[in-house]
Amino acid sequence: MRRRRDPRPDPAPDPGRDRVKPFAYVRATSLQEAAAAYASHPGSRYIGGGTNLVDLMKHDVETPDTLIDLTRLPLHDIRELPTGGLRVEAGVSNTDLAVHPLVRTRYPALSQALLAGASGQLRNVATTGGNLLQRTRCPYFQDVSKPCNKREPGTGCAARDGVHRDHAVLGHSEHCIATHPSDMAVALAALDAEIELYDGEHGTRRVAAAGFHRLPGEHPERDTVLRPGEIVTAVLLPPPAPGAVSLYRKARDRASYAFALASVAAVLALHDGRVRHVALAFGGLAHRPWRATTAEERLTGAVPTDEAVREAVDAELAAARPLPDNAFKVALARNLARDAVATLVRSAPGAPPARPQP
Repeated sequence: MRRRRDPRPDPAPDPGRDRVKPFAYVRATSLQEAAAAYASHPGSRYIGGGTNLVDLMKHDVETPDTLIDLTRLPLHDIRELPTGGLRVEAGVSNTDLAVHPLVRTRYPALSQALLAGASGQLRNVATTGGNLLQRTRCPYFQDVSKPCNKREPGTGCAARDGVHRDHAVLGHSEHCIATHPSDMAVALAALDAEIELYDGEHGTRRVAAAGFHRLPGEHPERDTVLRPGEIVTAVLLPPPAPGAVSLYRKARDRASYAFALASVAAVLALHDGRVRHVALAFGGLAHRPWRATTAEERLTGAVPTDEAVREAVDAELAAARPLPDNAFKVALARNLARDAVATLVRSAPGAPPARPQP
């Protein structure tokens, strides 16, 4: 493990440009080294691709005293498991994960979600672990001149009375209405993935991807269930259900390089014309990927008619609490989910016969 500090004196302040607060740098070569460095350097942050953290440092949203580089850890493989699932290590780039043959064939929703996010250049650098841990793109969170309970607990939520077109309609609280930006996390929630975590004191544990991110409640500063110093080491994908098909759909303001106004990841398996397995997760609507358990319960065992799908999705979105500027997101999510399920019904093995055209 090597620690480096820039020996050059700090440049004179320049009010015309952003400056990053000076920080120490540690390069870890093992999980044990990384955990020990975190424990011995208060105010440190882990860094992988840095596509989000570095931007936040430029805006003084993140001001770590030490950066602990994880890119040299041996966490860059995608391996098929004996169960038929996949182990995706945290250092795998978004590009490598999206184009992996087994991901494209067994988990198309995941591949589609990754390719729907960012740009090709960013996907080449961004890591699987970092994608999960990216922070909200709420403009008030990124502007240190504005009150923000997520950035500085107890200061208030400027977005509630400000511009909140892109903000949450599900699961928000009086303390925060931010949404989580990850497309990948939405797909992982629908695919029943698990996140593998490591820390130097407790060792390794796993948590469900659908429960990895938190709703804001009274503590919006806590995005995930991570313990202090814990490291994301891998994503574990279970084998697909027999006959399951999946997809990801995203609505955004422009065709590329834009975060979701609403998105849905859907997984469906049929048997004798009825729904044997279904999983739906919404993105762009809440502080975390929103697993649509009410809709899933209504659809499981049902014949997936247009009416049944419509009623199930409407029941899920009945919990929405839109703000004055973002009520349109509820209708957007409703249409995305209905279209996604209808598309999967047509392509799934065991689909009911198509109705004859009049």
